[in-house]
Amino acid sequence: MSTAAPTLAERLAAVRSEIADAASVAGRNVDDITTIVVTKFHPASLIRELSQLGVRDVGENRHQDAAPKAAELASLDLTWHFIGQLQSNKVRAVLDYASDIQSVDRPSLVSAIAAVGKPVDAFIQLNLTNDAGRGGVTEASLDALVETVLAAPTVTLRGLMAVAPLGEDPRRAFERVRRVSERMLRSAPTASALSMGMSGDFREAVLEGATHLRIGTAITGKRADAG
Repeated sequence: MSTAAPTLAERLAAVRSEIADAASVAGRNVDDITTIVVTKFHPASLIRELSQLGVRDVGENRHQDAAPKAAELASLDLTWHFIGQLQSNKVRAVLDYASDIQSVDRPSLVSAIAAVGKPVDAFIQLNLTNDAGRGGVTEASLDALVETVLAAPTVTLRGLMAVAPLGEDPRRAFERVRRVSERMLRSAPTASALSMGMSGDFREAVLEGATHLRIGTAITGKRADAG
């Protein structure tokens, strides 16, 4: 006898329960953790259903997919987080709907964001690998980029974003991010947010102090179209 696949509501409830459990183990208040549901490749109808289930934060990484969904759902009380690598010439269009850019990785992108002239929350993406193609700034270049963001009048530096490298223990990777964050706080004392942890490793991220989780498949289920 086959078992029915969990519904969207059931998957969301299960993830919320796991987050609450991890927060309890870490001695943290679960209300201090924001879950961003990553909805790339999924239709606006799924985001509307998520909204009905109490989700307020959604993440997208491709402007061409995000823009029409954001326009269709403009009447909903949603915060859109842009989490993918962003070309400077797309910044103005992305900021029509997104209030949060989680992939700041170079001074020219900061300049493009500031030029729009609207308040934006920014996370600097830290590259934990030796592969520049994965996006993000190296630890060696971080301080200079922090200074650039802090000098941009309309851009608020929230903290760091990172992805655990394949093949590395995620908790160890997130510990690295936390230690870099602690050093960064000396020059940016209010930039304490840590966006780290996805479907396969959000528990480890919570244990290492993540304030923002970017969770897709564990909540949304299999992508409708990965093309």
